[in-house]
Amino acid sequence: MNRLSDEWSLSPDVDPDGELLQEARSAPEGDLRAFEKLVLRYQRRVVANCRYITRDQINAEDLAQEVLVKMFFGLRGFEGRSSFAGWLQRIKINHCLDHLRKQSSRSFVGIEEEQVHEFDQLKDQTTADQLAETISDQQLIGEVLDSLPSTLRIPLLLCDMDELSYEEVAQTLSISLSAAKMRVKRGREMFRERYQKAQLKGMT
Repeated sequence: MNRLSDEWSLSPDVDPDGELLQEARSAPEGDLRAFEKLVLRYQRRVVANCRYITRDQINAEDLAQEVLVKMFFGLRGFEGRSSFAGWLQRIKINHCLDHLRKQSSRSFVGIEEEQVHEFDQLKDQTTADQLAETISDQQLIGEVLDSLPSTLRIPLLLCDMDELSYEEVAQTLSISLSAAKMRVKRGREMFRERYQKAQLKGMT
């Protein structure tokens, strides 16, 4: 049985999933109780993320199941250099991006990077999550998110739903930091604009 990396502490203060993760890794073969608890803790969010990232409502649950299977087989090799949630997050994102690539004849290609001249404009603190707190119609939120182009929707979801930093978004999508900031900013602006239009349309 592989031992956990010495550089990683299982203290809940370091990783809230540490204790449960240790139980899952050290469980006898066939004992899936701790793993099932991890699944229950993250399943809903993984399904929702797969749905929003890929816009594939039909296959979202299958994609989430595949992510969780990858999580299971990767547990022994997890070295704890990031939080468990962050590690699972990368599995999910990479799996969803692979799915998108397979559904298209071309790879995931972002909008052209533009030099950022006014960095103050990137200090917009309003996030999609904050907007969503005041919206009761979850279907409308989903429709608005689905209407965003992938180049804006995915960075926005990673930043505002998965709470990745700009640096982590850039690293995940293999783009520059300035491009990550710009895409999140544009995604937030487009989300607000399209939501407001949809809301007004619903009132007429």
